[in-house]
Amino acid sequence: MVLASCKKLSLMKLISFNVNGIRASAKKGLLESIEKMDADVIGFQETKATEEQVREVLFGLGYHIYAFSAEKKGYSGTAIISKTEPLSYQYGIGVPEHDNQGRAITCEFEDFYLLNVYVPNSGNELVRLPYRKTWDTALLNYIKGLEKKKPVVYCGDMNVAHTPMDIKNAAANYNKTSGYTQDEIDGMDDYLNSGLVDTFRALHPDEVKYSWWSYRANARENNVGWRLDYFLVSEGLMPKVKASFILNEVHGSDHCPVGIEIG
Repeated sequence: MVLASCKKLSLMKLISFNVNGIRASAKKGLLESIEKMDADVIGFQETKATEEQVREVLFGLGYHIYAFSAEKKGYSGTAIISKTEPLSYQYGIGVPEHDNQGRAITCEFEDFYLLNVYVPNSGNELVRLPYRKTWDTALLNYIKGLEKKKPVVYCGDMNVAHTPMDIKNAAANYNKTSGYTQDEIDGMDDYLNSGLVDTFRALHPDEVKYSWWSYRANARENNVGWRLDYFLVSEGLMPKVKASFILNEVHGSDHCPVGIEIG
């Protein structure tokens, strides 16, 4: 699983993007968006594709490609593309009940691990909330294990609006809608209390900006959204984070990309 060594980069631009089907997104301008963003590394979530299908979509862009698909066809899935070959990579978090859904990829770089994750949605009527809670616990344990070796950059669709600032209609959704229950908020609190930092909120403490909008009722046009996509970093890395941003202008999914510059 260990790959060739990579050269240290003085500044890296990292992007996270839930594409809600990488093949569908490719028909909506994804490849052009990738070229325009010109990131060093991009983590994709909800690819809904096999590794071979992801490679077919992204072939020829000049990136190393790593894709992890769910056992269930057309469901979940994650991928990472990187201009520089990582030192190593790993699919999953080492817990079989979670790893059959293709939800996590880790790539190791010289100064940090990049963990790209598609966190489970708690589902209609919150039927999967108990499972979601076991996932949050298992993932945090995995992150703490990585941190024993080097700092972690954790990105992805975390399927939670952490504070009322991160969701347009907070009161109407609280403890009723997947992604804004107290259990899910507590899960995010556990990450932050363990020493991870929400880069966007740290650098933009008062800015209201969303990364996901329903396809219904012209939600994106009216900016009725949620901030579900994050970059969290180990506390020791935060001084190296030069920027954290949300690219509302990039379309092709019901999410938009989020990113950081680190170095």
